[in-house]
Order: sequence, then C-alpha cells, then structure tokens
Amino acid sequence: MTARGSFAARRAYFAVSLAVLALDQATKLAADAWLRGKGPVAVVPGFLNLWYSRNRGGLFGSFSALADPWRVVLLTVLPCVAVLGIAVFLARTRETDRGTLAGLALVLGGAAGNVLDRAVRGEVVDFLDAYASHAGLAAWLSERFGTAHWPTFNVADSAIVVGAGLLLLDVVWPRRRPPEAPEAVLKASE
Repeated sequence: MTARGSFAARRAYFAVSLAVLALDQATKLAADAWLRGKGPVAVVPGFLNLWYSRNRGGLFGSFSALADPWRVVLLTVLPCVAVLGIAVFLARTRETDRGTLAGLALVLGGAAGNVLDRAVRGEVVDFLDAYASHAGLAAWLSERFGTAHWPTFNVADSAIVVGAGLLLLDVVWPRRRPPEAPEAVLKASE
C-alpha cells in the first residue's frame, strides 16, 4: 500500500477526527457564551451538571502552577508534536483493525481540540461535571479522593478517553489476523 493509497483509505478516520474537533470547539464556544459566570446547571440530577471552568494545567489541573514558558512547552508544544505524530501514524499505518483506527481518530480529534484551546486561549474550557450523589458512594469517593466530583471535562477529553479505551482493548484482546502470504509481504516492501 502506498503512502497516498494509505491516506485515501484513512479518510473516514480523519473525518471522525475533524468531527470530534468541530464538536469540541462548538460546545466550548456554547459553554463560554451560556455557562460562564453561572453555577451548575443540572442535566442528570445526582450525576451530571454543566459547570463552566477553565484549566490552565493538564490532566486534573496538573502543571497549572508551572511558570511560562515551561507550561506552554509542556502543555502546548509537546502535544502539538504528539498530534502531528498521531496524524502521520494514522495516515501511514498498515493497521486494518477498525477499532484501533477509530481509537487513533478519536484521540487525534480530542488532542487537537485541547491543543487548539491552549494555543488560542492559553487554557482549556471544561464544562461537564460528573459526580456521585448516592450517600454511600459519595462518602467512599470523598474518603479516598477528597471529592465525589470527577474533575470537569469536555468533549475532547471524552473522545481521548474513549479512543484510548479502544486502543487498550486492542492490546488486551487483540484480534487474530491471518498471517500474510509471503508474496504479499514481498510485494508490499517493493
């Protein structure tokens, strides 16, 4: 498979990445316009709120206190390199498993969404607040983690988690693929 043929075969996965990026940015603009300065808006009472926040840091707010330019390098420049690497890998890989390719596409779209936020806003807009309201579960979570709320997140974060889950499934339960015939291997290497 040539590099061009490989990219053409991957167009649908790049379309998934672009759809994730577009949905992520649209929801962040909506959250910025409608939720900023408001308290929580219940979506699923006892489980999910819309709650506007901005995150200067990385995962769970890590590195938010890191001084610039180190924070910018760690949370913007390096992720840009990772996004480029994932895009090149997705375009050129010989992988044919749809779950693996979909996982890469979701991670690519989500990572691009958060990188775009950091490049444009200097921080990431988050607005989804999942939490446990059941007294026993809330107490158990609070004892172990200090809160019954998951840190606020967004569409990009969700896509990254689902994509990483698909990639993990491929590692844990790889699909058996028939071995390639020697002629196909020789022809592909030409």
